[in-house]
Amino acid sequence: MRFWLGFIVLVYLVVALVVRSRRPRIPVWGVMAFASFMVVVFGLVGVDEVVSAVDLDVILFLIGMFSLVSLANSSGLLEMVARWFISVFRRRVALLYGSSLLFGVLAAFVVNDTVALMGPPIAYTLSRLAGVDPKLMFLLLAFSLTIGSVMTPIGNPQNVLIAVESGVEAPFIAFLAKLALPTLVNLIATTYVLVKVFRVEDREIGVALIPHEALRNRRDAQLAAVGIALTIALLLVNDVLELYRAPHIVYRGIIPFVIAAGIYIFASNPREVLSGVDWGTIVFFITMFVTMEGVWRSGVLQPLLNIILPAKSCGFIGILRITIASILLSQLLSNVPFTKLFIEYMKSLGYTGNDKNEWIALAMSSTIAGNLTILGAASNVIILEVLESRMGTTITFTEFLKIGAIVTLVNTAIYLLFLHL
Repeated sequence: MRFWLGFIVLVYLVVALVVRSRRPRIPVWGVMAFASFMVVVFGLVGVDEVVSAVDLDVILFLIGMFSLVSLANSSGLLEMVARWFISVFRRRVALLYGSSLLFGVLAAFVVNDTVALMGPPIAYTLSRLAGVDPKLMFLLLAFSLTIGSVMTPIGNPQNVLIAVESGVEAPFIAFLAKLALPTLVNLIATTYVLVKVFRVEDREIGVALIPHEALRNRRDAQLAAVGIALTIALLLVNDVLELYRAPHIVYRGIIPFVIAAGIYIFASNPREVLSGVDWGTIVFFITMFVTMEGVWRSGVLQPLLNIILPAKSCGFIGILRITIASILLSQLLSNVPFTKLFIEYMKSLGYTGNDKNEWIALAMSSTIAGNLTILGAASNVIILEVLESRMGTTITFTEFLKIGAIVTLVNTAIYLLFLHL
């Protein structure tokens, strides 16, 4: 009976996400919230077990990071950085490569969903400055922030989950060491693919941007810069302390949350900072934890997982199996819910924090899966919602898939090559 109840929840999620792609009025967090309601009503997770199903470390991490980024956005700091970066380039193709690196690096350190929220206006401005098809810039934004977020454990929500729950030592250092170089290669390779697909003609760009004019509040910008820099520095230091078996903070989500808590009072408008937090994503995560706990307990996915990864498998074969499972199943569940489920499955097979390459392969492939279809990543859905609700345009499922299939194939091949070597 539990199996079929879990099956009903999964069918609802897949159908609801497909319908949502055509009716963006329905928020993703609303879809997941109703799924968690179903899980509790069906008895897959008891009412008294709901709190224990939610990983508070991840929730605090997201609230802290979103707060710092909200301050950076409202102060104009992020726009100033974007303008400065763009002003370096004078030719159209160079601007596209630079934009890809900008979106990717921002996503790596300020969470890709945040860049998805602030990126579309920047992408649209860039398309006008460079005189290129806006769809090219929106696709470049979607692909670049997905790729860029791969290389750090704070780049996207699924990486946060893996860093917190896998037991990998010093995840910040481990991710950067394994994934930074192939990520930069992939950002360049993806831009090359888009330039060729859209047949972009290179020419001079005559528009100049003055970066500091983007600042709306200098003091808030300084606060945000200090907060984000301090968060990244403390996460790195904490990793080093863990590597040397020194006292360190086990629950890493506390770090950005405490830093944000110390900054609120000094912001010119603390309420505006908190209102800029993506609370929809927070609700999505809370309800996702509950939903996936219920689905896991139902056992509905175990037969399929047993086919793709029947037992613990290390080395390149294990990495390949994990990659295939991630890319395929992320299209059904979206990458964050899939990752939550697959973490539990890998643990049940005996994977521990010592299996660093396998956990990093999961982070890489579950993230890159977002480049295959619009439904593969929450950040894609966020970009699509901004395009449809604010800009009166869209990218269809088919348009995304045609180019996304090429990009995903190239991305996966490059990452697997680097992980194998």
